[in-house]
Amino acid sequence: MMTHIACAVAGLLIAASASQAQTATPKQRAREMGLSAAIGGTPGTLDAITDVAGVEVGHTTLISGDGRLEVGRGPIRTGVTVVHPRGKTSNDPVFAAWFTLNGNGEMTGTTWIRESGFLEGPIGITNTHSVGIVRDAVLQWQAKRPGLQPWGLPVVAETYDGGLNDINGFHVTAEHTISALDGASGGPVLEGNVGGGTGMTCHGFKGGIGSASRVLSKADGGYTVGVLVQCNYGRRSELRVGGVPVGEEIADLTPCISIDNPSTPSNRRRCTGADAPGEDAGAGSIIIVVATDAPVLPHQLQRVVTRASLGVGRMGGKGENSSGDIFIAFSTANPGTAAQKDPSRVDILPNDRINPLFYATVQATEEAIVNAMLAAETMTGADGLRVFALPHDRLMAAMRKYGRVK
Repeated sequence: MMTHIACAVAGLLIAASASQAQTATPKQRAREMGLSAAIGGTPGTLDAITDVAGVEVGHTTLISGDGRLEVGRGPIRTGVTVVHPRGKTSNDPVFAAWFTLNGNGEMTGTTWIRESGFLEGPIGITNTHSVGIVRDAVLQWQAKRPGLQPWGLPVVAETYDGGLNDINGFHVTAEHTISALDGASGGPVLEGNVGGGTGMTCHGFKGGIGSASRVLSKADGGYTVGVLVQCNYGRRSELRVGGVPVGEEIADLTPCISIDNPSTPSNRRRCTGADAPGEDAGAGSIIIVVATDAPVLPHQLQRVVTRASLGVGRMGGKGENSSGDIFIAFSTANPGTAAQKDPSRVDILPNDRINPLFYATVQATEEAIVNAMLAAETMTGADGLRVFALPHDRLMAAMRKYGRVK
């Protein structure tokens, strides 16, 4: 078992070796590398979902152990991420809608969102087998905050980290969730191997949490669209960035097994062997949260959230059979609407002015996925499975080859 270090900062809890933790100095993001221009649109100040005023994000990250998988002991590579639409001190619901591109996954609480048009509380994202504990913990957290309706239907979504993580060890606890809820904040969003995204793989590279934003022109209202993703989906051969076939250009560095383990399937590539291209059937999932301050109502948010699919498609996702691609969108406009007891008026963006929101959603979704992979570090987890980080230099070489960056 490796030597552990531990830290707690703004809702981020890590038990990790130095080699497994996120680097202290953040890697360059898509904007700094000139990729935003290739994707399109104008990023916000932070280029993150927190560019939408009031939105807060928190993570709890769990990383410990290495070597052979021992169910209940590890290795552990998992966590939980939360998004507060109006910040953790607000009880004011937001207009919301949700959409599923392919439904081999879970997002709780969506029936009431579809019925009522409101999201009443935070959004949680974790691993597939921890949805229940995170949902119940959100209820515990909400029950101590007066002002909500007497029952709760939390929204918690998942992607599967059972390759790198001891998923059947059920290591995410209520305390981890509450820490993320209490520690959430605005400002820059931690990305990559953090929170619910800790043990995730995206297009055959290390994936995880990513975020981005787009700001509309003054002529289009000056509204902001922010996106946060937990990406764990996609075939390597399908990977595109700004239209460039990056997966074809970087066909090596596929996941491999780094230890001698008799229980490892014979078709798993050993890290000491030839690094031939590997492939899967597009297994995995992606959860997308879209936030905006534009005054759009639930039926319009339904249209907006559907467009997140186009961002996934631009990256090479096809909504494969085994993928859980589930998205939620909310608007922070029209505060106080849910508390009204009498008929009231709300602001609404005319439908003939909604196209810029569609474009911004597609662009921010694509860049958030890119940012997740750019931030993620190579990780070795359960049974020695190693998933490599997307190499920045080779990505940029591919982008230059196709004339997408200088």
